[in-house]
Amino acid sequence: MRKLFALLLLVLFNQVVLAQKTLTLQDCESQFLKNNLFLLASQYNIDASKALTIQARIWDNPVLSAELNAYNPERNQYFDIGKDGQKAFAIEQLIYLGGKKRNEVKLAQTNEKLAELQFNDLLRTLKLQLRKSFFTVYYNTKSLETTDKQLVHIEDLINSYTVQAQKGNIPLRDVVRLQSLYLNFKNERMEVVNDNIEEQASLKLLLNTSDNIVPVVTSEDFNKYTKTIPFDLKVLQDDAIMNRPDYLAQQKTIEANEINVKWQKSLAIPDITVGANYDQRSGAFNKESNLTLGIPLPLWNKNKGNIKYAKTILEQSKIEKQNFDLQLQTEITSAWNKWDESRKNYVVIKPTVNSDFEAVYNGILKNFQKRNISLLEFTDFMESYNQAQIQVNELKKKVVLSGEELNSTINKDLF
Repeated sequence: MRKLFALLLLVLFNQVVLAQKTLTLQDCESQFLKNNLFLLASQYNIDASKALTIQARIWDNPVLSAELNAYNPERNQYFDIGKDGQKAFAIEQLIYLGGKKRNEVKLAQTNEKLAELQFNDLLRTLKLQLRKSFFTVYYNTKSLETTDKQLVHIEDLINSYTVQAQKGNIPLRDVVRLQSLYLNFKNERMEVVNDNIEEQASLKLLLNTSDNIVPVVTSEDFNKYTKTIPFDLKVLQDDAIMNRPDYLAQQKTIEANEINVKWQKSLAIPDITVGANYDQRSGAFNKESNLTLGIPLPLWNKNKGNIKYAKTILEQSKIEKQNFDLQLQTEITSAWNKWDESRKNYVVIKPTVNSDFEAVYNGILKNFQKRNISLLEFTDFMESYNQAQIQVNELKKKVVLSGEELNSTINKDLF
C-alpha cells in the first residue's frame, strides 16, 4: 500500500509539473504570435481585404445575346434559323468613364492597408496585455513566496504555543494573537492569489494554452526600466506618429475618404456601352453587321446624395484626426509621468534594502526563539516585514507596468 501510495503521489506530482511552463517574456511573445486566436482570426480580415482589391480590378463581363426565330408564318415553320431563316447575335461591353475603376481600385487598396493597420493595432494592444499579465504574475508570486514562508513559521509557533498553553506554561492570549496574525496573512494572501488567478487566465487565453505560466524575470530585465529617460514631448510624439498603427490608421482613413469622394463623383459620369451585332434578315438589308453605342442620360440620378455623404464623412474624419492629435499628446504625457513617478519611488529605496530585510528577519526570528524579545514585538515585526516586502514587489511591479504602458503608447521599446 505504501508503495502504491508513493507511486500515486509521484504521478500527481508529475502532472502538476507538466501543467506548468517556465517561460521568459521572449518565450511568451513567441508563443503568443504563433498561437493567439485573436490574431489568427484578425489575419483573415487582411486576406478578405486583399480579395476585395483583386475583385475591384476586374471589369464587368461582356454580355452576349442571341435572337432566334421561333415561328415563321410565311412558311408555317418553327425555328426557321437556316440560311433563309432569321437569327441575330449581339455582344456588348460596359466601358467605365471618369476614372471609376481606377478610383475603386485605389479605395480597395487603401482599405487593405487599413486592415493591416487595424491588425497591427490589435497586436499592440494584446502585446501590452500579455506583458502586463506576465509581470503581474511574476511579482505577485514573489509576494506570495514571502507570505507563505512566514505562514509556515507562524503555523509552527501556533502548534507549539497551543501545546504550552494547554499545559498552562503560557497564557492563551499569546496563542490567540498568533492565530490573529496568521488569519491576517491568509486574508492578504487571498487577495494576491485572486489577482494572480485572473492574470493567469489572461496569459492562458493570450497564449492559447491550458498550462500555468511560471514567469522568469532577471535583475537585468527589471533594471532597464529604472534608467533615466528625459521627457521630450516632441520626440516622443514623433515616434508615436511614426509607429502607432491607430494613428496611421487615422491618416489612412482620411485618405480613403478622399478617394471615396473622387469615386462618388466619378460615378455621376455616365458609362458607355460598346457592342456589335449581326442580323441575318430583319435589318435594313440581309446579313447586316452593326456597331452599337449606348450611354445613360444623366437627367435625374447624378449621385448627389452619395457625393454629399462622402464629403461629410471626409470632414468628420479630419476632425477626428485633430482630436486624436490632442489625445496622443495627453496619452504620452500621462504615460511618461506615471512611469517617472514609479521609477522615482523605487530608486529612493537603498539597493541593499532586500538583503537588510532578510538579515533582520532572520535575527528577529532567532531572538524570538531564544525568548530575547516578546511575542508582541515579534508579531509587530512580522506584520511590518510582510508589508515591506510586499510593498517592494508592488513598487517594482508598478515601475515595470508603467514602463510597458509608455512603450505601448509610443509603440516602441524604450526599455
